[in-house]
Amino acid sequence: MPSHVPVDYAIRHDSFERWYQTPLGRALLADQRACVDTHLSNLTGARQLQVGISHRFPLASGTDFSQKIVTTPHWSPAIPDGVTVCDADELPFPGDSMDLVILHHTADFSPHPHQVLREASRVLRGEGSILLIGFNPLSLWGLRRAISRSRSGPWGGRFLMRSRMEDWLRLLDFSVEYSRSCFNRLPLQRPVSDRSVAFMDSLSGNGILPVGAYYCILAKKRVCSRIPRRPVWRQQKVIPLPGTGAVSASRGSVSRTCIETSNHGSGHGR
Repeated sequence: MPSHVPVDYAIRHDSFERWYQTPLGRALLADQRACVDTHLSNLTGARQLQVGISHRFPLASGTDFSQKIVTTPHWSPAIPDGVTVCDADELPFPGDSMDLVILHHTADFSPHPHQVLREASRVLRGEGSILLIGFNPLSLWGLRRAISRSRSGPWGGRFLMRSRMEDWLRLLDFSVEYSRSCFNRLPLQRPVSDRSVAFMDSLSGNGILPVGAYYCILAKKRVCSRIPRRPVWRQQKVIPLPGTGAVSASRGSVSRTCIETSNHGSGHGR
């Protein structure tokens, strides 16, 4: 009997998708849609890609992009046209083809969360934006997941640290432009009082205490230009051949475009 049983994220993913139909799930989705619309309202481009838990929960529907593509991890007869069925860590799109990628709890319910970010980076063009939503482990929601034996609904997700996701993005040459936890509500299905909501908001303050149920990270993909390496030879010992122009910086080109003088040579070529 193996000591470690692999997690079946497909089953947990389906449970989380059904949980979004509960009152607390609908309230969370409404808050996430408002957050996304606020931070993406000024972005425009050709293609917007949403990689998430289901095509039934679209985000950023009001953005100004010519084409909006949504993926879903499982096929069903009710899938409308234009929805792509694929795994989040293996996207069937060419590189540098998207202007915006939205990851909606994608890393939370993937067996390969880092590869999810790598794939998003691959399909995103330079100077394009990525918006990532994930559950916050440093919250009452994270505390409930830690003490609960149930792994249904959102409690089956990974709850990855926000700082960890930011570090992964920076390693992939992204600059983080916005990062904050949101949705200061208790992880309870029953309605909460306005006093409870006000208390949670006071704890959150200006985003210093990360008590929100989820975090929202907006980052931009940097375009890195290569810095040409300086030649390893000494300039005074290299002269260009007649008519060849400038000396190339690569070693293979140098052997064809320049010759080295020698203190004991005759001063002629071969």
